[in-house]
Amino acid sequence: MSNLLETFEKQQIEKLTSKKRVPAFRPGDTLKVTVRITEGSKSRLQAFEGICIARKNNSVNSNFTVRKISHGEGVERVFPLFSPLVEKIEVVRKGDVRRAKLYYLRELSGKKARIADKDRGDEADQYEYIEEAPPVEETKTADTDTIAAEEPKADEVEAKQAETKPAEESKAEAADESSKEEEKAAENKLDDNK
Repeated sequence: MSNLLETFEKQQIEKLTSKKRVPAFRPGDTLKVTVRITEGSKSRLQAFEGICIARKNNSVNSNFTVRKISHGEGVERVFPLFSPLVEKIEVVRKGDVRRAKLYYLRELSGKKARIADKDRGDEADQYEYIEEAPPVEETKTADTDTIAAEEPKADEVEAKQAETKPAEESKAEAADESSKEEEKAAENKLDDNK
């Protein structure tokens, strides 16, 4: 039963992340979360920038808490990681902390609440944006027949690429020849002026 639930949740995560990318981030990172807000019949995007103080990984129910200081007041928002209302998540700065939950920042203010930067390099996205490919038609015969049917398609693609390469090379040669002709014409004009 649990395997069935896990597979269903994985399918839902793939479906929800197919249209957007979710970067790899940790508590201590400064995030800029763009949220879609609907007011009546109109909808708009609003950014919420602050420090990620907590993160809960629970498959589809994963969420993260972002805290910022607005007009001297601390404001915290909990965002579901896979919510369709969360348009985009950007990592502004990467922080260097040794805790999973940064609730101690609630009592601190000013310079004491600063978090040092840490260069973690380029990290791969946790869930990358996957462009959907057009569906491939498969025959209902044996598996060996489908594999054999797919191989000529790859050969056809390579043949088409080989055909386009000479055309691209000839375009480049034509561009080089035209530039040489322009240079000769410019030299002739200079010679005529002298």
